[in-house]
Amino acid sequence: MQKMLGYMRKAIQEYRMLSDGDSVAAGISGGKDSLVMLLGLKLLTRFIGIDYSVHALAIDPVFGGKETDYTAIRSLCDEYEIPFTVIPTHIAEIVFDIRREPNPCSLCSRMRRGALLEATREIGCSKLALGHNRDDAVETFFMNLFNEGRIDCFSPVSYMSHHDVTVIRPLINAPEREVAGTARKLELPVLKSACPEDGHTNRETVRQFILEKEREDRRFQDKITGALRRAGISRW
Repeated sequence: MQKMLGYMRKAIQEYRMLSDGDSVAAGISGGKDSLVMLLGLKLLTRFIGIDYSVHALAIDPVFGGKETDYTAIRSLCDEYEIPFTVIPTHIAEIVFDIRREPNPCSLCSRMRRGALLEATREIGCSKLALGHNRDDAVETFFMNLFNEGRIDCFSPVSYMSHHDVTVIRPLINAPEREVAGTARKLELPVLKSACPEDGHTNRETVRQFILEKEREDRRFQDKITGALRRAGISRW
């Protein structure tokens, strides 16, 4: 976990993600990234020199009409004295049953993000931390390029004026393989996704493209992230 804390500390300080008095809602999907981020944010309060608090927040889409069992994650939060709020929604029903979206990921993502931002304010937080890692940033860049002909990527820090919430991404410098290794080593209670589209998304197709490029050039992702930084794409 020490190396992961180093990635997070550097990102928080470089992009000025946190300030004294901040109350941060950590968006919890149940996946490895959000759990590593949650634990990292809590552990960093002990020595980073910034006085902030952490609140875990999960938006449950309720896939298949069944609410997600967050018992193991709640136990983790209790162990580290992290408040945990779960908000069940009708997102899955709207996306899959009512709208019957042929490409459901985009709508589902927008609805979950909107619900997270709204809930962040409701629980008294002004910042929302999302668990996007370095690989997610590279994938998003190529998805925008291939699907929309647009050169863009999400930012480490984004202010969402409609909700008066600042979104931060503390894992932005962390390679996915190291996040996954940390989650395994710490035996974090990672939940298997109940989404019927899991593993069959456009992002997965792009991920396979990047993996193929990395087989040809081990520094492929490093080069892309370096280019994004130098070009100032989305202030990254």
